Amino acid sequence: MFNRKSSYALNKKDPNAIVYMDANEAIIRLTREDFASEEEFLKWKSLSDADYHASEKEDHVYANHTLALDELSEEAASIPAADVCMEQAHDRVAEIRRSTQKVTQIRKHLTDTQFRRMWMYFVDGMTIDEIGKVEGVSHQAISLNITAAIRKIKKYF
Repeated sequence: MFNRKSSYALNKKDPNAIVYMDANEAIIRLTREDFASEEEFLKWKSLSDADYHASEKEDHVYANHTLALDELSEEAASIPAADVCMEQAHDRVAEIRRSTQKVTQIRKHLTDTQFRRMWMYFVDGMTIDEIGKVEGVSHQAISLNITAAIRKIKKYF
């Protein structure tokens, strides 16, 4: 969140001074009168603005991409036991195996064209028009083919 009392904010708000905080957090203002010439003041004001802006950006990047450990839930900060990780991996492998078996069963009941078009539609996320362009056939032909394939799947499963 933007701090309106930061050195950056105070310096930016006051175009006629270079504003900074000393080590005791006292606010110091250097005005045009503190410089030998207007050009020297403008040069240092520009450098000051650029430096404060760069520091503020770095602070925002850090704040936006870090999370304190005390903000994490206990579950998020904990490391699962090795047996839990192994069980999760085993479950993922079993799910992949079941999915593969289902796809193989579905594949047996469809023509090559039906299976290919269903794959492009449901897995690859292509639209019926995109499939039609790839295969050089009409929207209606693809739609009817996918509908027939769905009917077959419902019949057998």
